[in-house]
Order: sequence, then C-alpha cells, then structure tokens
Amino acid sequence: MLDDKSEIPADWDRSGLPGWAYFSNELFALERDMLFRTHWQLVCHISEVADAGQYVTLDIADERGLVIRGHDNEVRAFHNLCRHRGSRVVGDDRGTCNKALICPYHGWAYNLDGTLRGIASKDTFPPLDPDKWGLKPLEMEIWMGFVFVRFQPGPQPSVATVMGRFDDEIRPYRTEDMICREPTNIFEAADVNWKSVRDVDNEGYHVRQAHPGLHDLYGEDYFDEPYINGTSRSFGPFKEGPSKSWSVRNYRKILPKVDGLPDSHQNAWVYFGMFPNTVIGLYPDGVFFYQEIPVSPTQTKQRGGIVGHADESREMKAARYLSGRIDNDTVKEDQMLTIWACEATKSSAFDGIMLSDLEYGLKTYHDHLRTIMPILSQTTEPTEGTLAQQNTALLKERR
Repeated sequence: MLDDKSEIPADWDRSGLPGWAYFSNELFALERDMLFRTHWQLVCHISEVADAGQYVTLDIADERGLVIRGHDNEVRAFHNLCRHRGSRVVGDDRGTCNKALICPYHGWAYNLDGTLRGIASKDTFPPLDPDKWGLKPLEMEIWMGFVFVRFQPGPQPSVATVMGRFDDEIRPYRTEDMICREPTNIFEAADVNWKSVRDVDNEGYHVRQAHPGLHDLYGEDYFDEPYINGTSRSFGPFKEGPSKSWSVRNYRKILPKVDGLPDSHQNAWVYFGMFPNTVIGLYPDGVFFYQEIPVSPTQTKQRGGIVGHADESREMKAARYLSGRIDNDTVKEDQMLTIWACEATKSSAFDGIMLSDLEYGLKTYHDHLRTIMPILSQTTEPTEGTLAQQNTALLKERR
C-alpha cells in the first residue's frame, strides 16, 4: 500500500494494461528492442568475480553478456560471442578461466581483457589485429557492488543517477563489502508473460490474502511508493507482537543488530525497483536481488542471487536462512497468482481490470511502459504486422 494516500489523484485511470499486451508476439519483439536491450541489466554482485578469471554470464533479449575479472584486476563486460562464427566463448552460467577464454567451437582464444590471443590454423586466415578482432565490449557500470550491463544505448542515464535518490538509505548496508552467499542463477520459471510477474511484485494489496508469512512479518504497515523516474521503493517494517509462522517468529527472535544500520531499518525489509525488470531487496541479514528474463510472450524465468555480510555470525547465518524460507514461500505463492492472471487475459470474459488505490504503484509502473510504448494505451490489439509502426507514429505525435 502507499504510505501517503494524498499522493494518489482523486480521479485516475484504474484500467491497467490491455489483455493483448500479455500474449502479443509483436509486442514481445518491441519490448526486446525498446526495453531489455536498451536498459540496464543486473548481471551479478562484484564478489562473484572477485578473482582473476572468474566470470558470470547473462542471457536476455537474444543477447549474451559476459562479465569477467582480468589479470590486471579490472572487471570488464563483453558480448559472449566469438568473432569467428558467433559461438559462445563460455557456455556456463559462471566459472573460472585461468589464462584465456577458449571458444569451444574452433578454439579461438581471447585474453581476459578481451583481446584476441590466438587462432587455430592461423595460417589459413589473413593477418588479424588482436584489438580489432577481440571480444566486443559491453557498456558496464558497477554501483554499490552490483554489476550492470547495457547491450545498446538507451534512454536511461547511469545506474548511479537512476538510483541516486536512494543512496543515503542504501549506503549503511555496505552492499559493496558483502560477499556472495547464493550465486546468481535462474531460480524460477513459469508459463506467464514477464509483465504478470512485475504486476504482482509492484503492489502489496495482495499480501494479506496471498502471503501469510509476509503478512505475519509486516502486519498492516507495509507500503509501496509509486514509480518515479524509473525507480520505486517498498518498505516493510516488522509488526509488533507475536507471530504465528515458525519462520517469522524465529527470524525476528534470532536476527542480530547490524552495526551502522539506523534503528528504522534494523527490523525492516526494503525493496528498490529499477525499471524495467530489476529488484534489490535489502534485509538486515543480507541482500536478495532478482530480475525477470522474458523467454517468449508466455514464458518467463526469474534470475537472482543473495549476498551477505562478510563477517556473518552464526546467528546472522541462521537469520538469513529463515528469511530465505519466508522468501521461498512467497515466490511459490506468487507463481500461481501470475499464472491465473495471465490465463485470464485470453478468456472471452476478460474485459480489463480494476485497480485499487493500494495498487497505484502498479499503475505508475504501467505508465512507465506506456511512455516508451504508447501503443499500450490501445484497448484492442493492433492489426497484425503494424504494431511497431503504430508505436513509432504515436511517439512522433507525442514529440
């Protein structure tokens, strides 16, 4: 829910996105080009590439990214694409290369700084410049210990600028000093449109009914703030009084105090959203970060990881385990909700949705989508083959 209902206009559009937006192939292609390739994507935490040769990969929007630390201790990002025939240079989600990246297809070798190191049967090729024929670099930014990449130039400024309004709140957690506790990985997959996952994640109206564990932790004081300039914030202070859930009861009991963290956050979970698909959840015991990976209009994977305090005590480790139990239950509970909501958009009885004031944050997220893709304001699906063209025309009209 919102912390201040005065922020909600007296009369606002409660209709949400049109049903066709959740299964359109043409819209999915437009989202690939206008959202996921041109907006920052979280790859990993810096601790996951702590040593020379360590790498983490990211596949999204028909793109393949690779983040690796070089022998010079520099972290770099590249397209995971061999310059010879386009094979993946590394095929795993993560790993360590001791000296070089060796393409598994024909054996082209690259130094950890991306330059071309060697070619099998070199005499069958013309002379190739090691820099020109090295791995293609990706735009990369490290913010608060999190490594982001962008596959193509886009409308977002730097991550530091986008997330800057939260710096003072995030800094006491010292996220850049945390270490990997659960490596970034695909932890969930469902036959739903990626926006269905975002929809359920961008409002807390359903928490009381659908998430008994979370409601036991927060009570009635959880609130969502609207999306503003590409970011959102949700705050869940722990409720007073006894808890019914074993996990919640013991989590609150065992959770140690964190040095340097303000009293307001010692017993609270806070979430920061970054458009279009990234969430960073800060808990006293660690940080859970995740994102949606669209696979098709009706298939989505969730990818994320967990970092924790480097000097984690036994009590803090136990608290992190218990917060993980609460989160795992929440993920499972949300999955069926997203499936049912996504199914509904294809029903002959579906004629749109009605949003509550408690879902105003979701409305502002939809507004962000409509700003980039004004075609989403149309209640009926565009004629086949015309969606991208119509969207371009609408953008020109707006200018």
